[in-house]
Amino acid sequence: MSTTEPKSSTISAVYPAIRQLLDDLEHLILGQRQLLQRMLMALLADGHLLVQGAPGLAKTRAVKLLADHIEGDFQRLQFTPDLLPADLTGSEIYQRDEARFVFQPGPLFHHFLLADEINRAPAKVQSALLEAMAERQISVGSHTYSLPELFLVMATQNPIEQEGTYPLPEAQMDRFLMQVNIDYPNAEDEQAILQLARNESAKGMASIESASLISQQTIFQARKEVLQVFVAPEVEAYMVRLVQCTRHPSQLLPDFDRWIRFGASPRGSIALDKCARAHAWLEGREFVTPEDVQEIAKDALRHRLIMSFDAEASGMNADDYIQALLEKLPAP
Repeated sequence: MSTTEPKSSTISAVYPAIRQLLDDLEHLILGQRQLLQRMLMALLADGHLLVQGAPGLAKTRAVKLLADHIEGDFQRLQFTPDLLPADLTGSEIYQRDEARFVFQPGPLFHHFLLADEINRAPAKVQSALLEAMAERQISVGSHTYSLPELFLVMATQNPIEQEGTYPLPEAQMDRFLMQVNIDYPNAEDEQAILQLARNESAKGMASIESASLISQQTIFQARKEVLQVFVAPEVEAYMVRLVQCTRHPSQLLPDFDRWIRFGASPRGSIALDKCARAHAWLEGREFVTPEDVQEIAKDALRHRLIMSFDAEASGMNADDYIQALLEKLPAP
């Protein structure tokens, strides 16, 4: 990622604080740079993140440290087959002394929520979480309760082939702004992780108490600046064309219709736009380029595509499909 300073006052007000946050996280979490960048992009775009990867890849640590650097509270919830929707939303508890029901808020009322191994929970629990993500409110009994304005969910899931996991319904997957697939660190990064772990064991995890926390107002201001990032009509048309080609690929790639059952919904176009703006802003630019769109296309679209049986039998996945579209679709 470029460290170039912003070229316009449009993105200069809070940019240094957010860039410093990303740099700080990269020093504390090694070998997962893409995850950290996408996590900040989701925060800036006011969306939610689905992360797929094997256990032990610092997913919990990443969102916990993000919450530690921002004014807000963090809650981790382990999803299990016996989890109930009320375990997320909270429930009304009868107070005998007052002879009335009092609502006890659940984990969803925190600013940062890690939904760990979401694909191990029953469908009703997943629906309760994803409804809260979309509506920013929950209903318990006859009452509706608003969630915090700063509200980020990072859900993790193990690869589907691991025992005891189940795929999320497609309509629920579509509610996530991005799906990020992470892998093991390389040998150099893993050696650095060993050294960092030894230092933290000896001294305790690096404390941020002496550093000033980023206020929620700074995050809200950064979101306004992201929305002001300019998208040229040609780039906007490029994003729409890319999504259209996930539904009707034969317009671009002959015989590719047989590889896909369903393409991305209009939420895919919205996600491309939001993520491309956030990526450009983090790069210190006040405008979106086709390269921004190409950089985030797989993360914004892979979970919105349903591949055909022929594709699965041939070993073609959503990433391969999107890559083929990016190579063939002319950029403005």
